[in-house]
Amino acid sequence: MDYYLFITTIFQNKMATTSFDELQKKLEETITSFPYVYLFKFIIKADNKSMALVEVMFDSDAEIIQKQSSKGNYISITVKQVVLSVEEIIIIYKKASEIEGVITL
Repeated sequence: MDYYLFITTIFQNKMATTSFDELQKKLEETITSFPYVYLFKFIIKADNKSMALVEVMFDSDAEIIQKQSSKGNYISITVKQVVLSVEEIIIIYKKASEIEGVITL
């Protein structure tokens, strides 16, 4: 592996870990009881594969709303799902971050 690529990979992984840690702290301060209906938001390129990969992360009873951008290049996905812990939220965001082209909000 190229040294630059190695360092870049470590940096990206550290940044992702830091942002997930920060998100977890904020959620733990905000959400005081469970079960809790959490609102997930994502933006993806208008691509059936990406859309399917995002939707499969959620339970069958989750409410999923899709809205296409005005030019049709992107789709926003909003998901309401009952979660039982902050860790469950973080796991979903980590899975989403592994899907190419997914932007989490």
